[in-house]
Amino acid sequence: MKLSVVIVNYNVKHFLEQCIHSVQKACKNIASEIWVVDNNSVDGSCSLVKDKFPEVKLIENKTNHGFSYANNQAIKLAQGEYILLLNPDTVVEEDTFQKALSFMDNTPDAGGLGVKMIDGKGNFLPESKRGLPTPWVAFYKIFGLSKLFPKSRKFGTYHLSYLDKDSIHKVDVLSGAFMLLRKKTLDKIGLLDEAFFMYGEDIDLSYRIAKGGYNNYYFPETTIIHYKGESTKKSSVNYIRIFYNAMVIFTNKHFSGGKAKMFSLLIKMAIYFRAYAAILNRAFSRIYVPLFDVLIMYGGFLLFTPYWESLKYSTGYYPPEFYNYAAPAYILFWMGGILFSGGYRSPVKLWLVLRGLVWGTIALLLAYSLIDEKFRFSRALILLGSAWAIIALSTMRVIFNATRLGGFQFYVKKPKRIAIIGHPEEAKRVRDLLNQTEINPEIIGYVSINETDYGQQYIGSIEQLNEIISINRVNELIFCAEDIKSGQIIKAMLELTKLQVDYKIAPPESLSIIGSNSIHTAGDLYVVSVNSISKPANKRLKRSFDNAFAIILFILSPAIIWSYKSKKQLYLNIFSVLKGDISWVGYVTKENTSKGLPSIKEGVLTPGDLFSNLNLDTKRMSQLNLLYARDYHLKNDLEIIWKNKKHLNRATHG
Repeated sequence: MKLSVVIVNYNVKHFLEQCIHSVQKACKNIASEIWVVDNNSVDGSCSLVKDKFPEVKLIENKTNHGFSYANNQAIKLAQGEYILLLNPDTVVEEDTFQKALSFMDNTPDAGGLGVKMIDGKGNFLPESKRGLPTPWVAFYKIFGLSKLFPKSRKFGTYHLSYLDKDSIHKVDVLSGAFMLLRKKTLDKIGLLDEAFFMYGEDIDLSYRIAKGGYNNYYFPETTIIHYKGESTKKSSVNYIRIFYNAMVIFTNKHFSGGKAKMFSLLIKMAIYFRAYAAILNRAFSRIYVPLFDVLIMYGGFLLFTPYWESLKYSTGYYPPEFYNYAAPAYILFWMGGILFSGGYRSPVKLWLVLRGLVWGTIALLLAYSLIDEKFRFSRALILLGSAWAIIALSTMRVIFNATRLGGFQFYVKKPKRIAIIGHPEEAKRVRDLLNQTEINPEIIGYVSINETDYGQQYIGSIEQLNEIISINRVNELIFCAEDIKSGQIIKAMLELTKLQVDYKIAPPESLSIIGSNSIHTAGDLYVVSVNSISKPANKRLKRSFDNAFAIILFILSPAIIWSYKSKKQLYLNIFSVLKGDISWVGYVTKENTSKGLPSIKEGVLTPGDLFSNLNLDTKRMSQLNLLYARDYHLKNDLEIIWKNKKHLNRATHG
């Protein structure tokens, strides 16, 4: 066998589906096997692999022992001459494996190979090629010098940013997202070090490849998409701690003496430095807008109170206590109003700020009427302060929004103007899928792949994407992976990088559409809303109803049992429901019609029983299951049971 592809998955079912689909295309005409090692996911990943990709070899871990451990599980069983470690958040071109394997075959000194990677926007990912993180290289990276001087051979070593990204190079470190390894090399140097739980294992393995007498190569003659999962946000303290601790493990393992101590000290300094910076940044990002509002409102009192004082009274009417206690108290009411109204959420919705100020003013006037007279200074100042806050805060937010200052950006609902690239049948399927999501898209039209695509919905060909985007003001392209090759998708993304457009990919026969920069970025994954029945509240409701109905049925059984031919089966169903083995209502189970839907117990009855007089095909059954799962209501179960009460003694497989 030529190639073994190993994919370690953890709770990214939709991306895994797309990844396997692209891998299978790339494995065509190559003697290969695909391994998926699942680290105890709870999103239905294993069911997806079993149902949709039965030929894939699946290892289901009941405990997450880490990335290195999971990869080693598959490597030990793999039969390939080459081992590819591949992230589930990737899409490979159809000829990626063929090109990479050919290079490895013709380059005997190559122990490992990495490829050119782009993100979901088509931007080059600098981690495609990296240098060894020696103490000084790490220092330059940690303190930002590598970013300031990317073309410097001294400061730009971490990402080898001084090397041409479109040329083949020998590099120190390969990315764990795509590591093609010669099995003989692994036999010589050993497998991944399981001391590295999540980060650092690719650096360690790359270093051992070089120490073993082989070279690591950066190979940009093929490109893959890497969505860059950010489950541990890179600004978070947890990410900083885990990542830099992995560097400490690497240092203690490979460096000795003073060099190791120096690097460990540097890493610890970096952890504290970056952690405190992250904490301060997070704190400041949360308080600087409210702090700005406080200053503006208090400044208003300093400006208009003396003017009102001179206009209405003699000077010196308001004592220092007004400025020291009363004005700050008024401001607290307005701040509280904005906070509870949602005015400090990002992006800014100006009407929420104004509503909060009105609420704050009403609450303040009520409190003012209840306090002792000696603490009442002037209702007029409250009203003047309220008017000032409304005018000043609104005006400043408009100005700062225009200058794009962070924290003051207005909420603008931009309609999704979408063009779908694919053949008519698949493009229509994707269109219908989009209409079942919550994004309310504006479908501009379809884009043809070849001359066989025609119809009123088509607005141009794939060769005209640039003009289609500009003329039709398209801000999102969706590629039908069933009809268009991954290589064409990646080529289009690279050519259109400078345009302000998002890209998404619709895997075949899938209920998801995936794209943009990151696994964990909101709005980058469109999924048909099929989770209603899987919500904990609905699960509890359905289970409670099952039990209650079973008990009622048992109590009434002496009177109604004679109307059922199979009396024994009715009682078996009652007790099976009470045990939790089955439900009174479940999916239509014929021909995998519930594939991809939330898992529920097999039912005595199904939504298909409402249409028993019709000869339902597989497509109709799947649609009924989808509707039942997506819009679950107890009344649906009651209707199905009432209309099919004579079938409550139906045998199940549960």
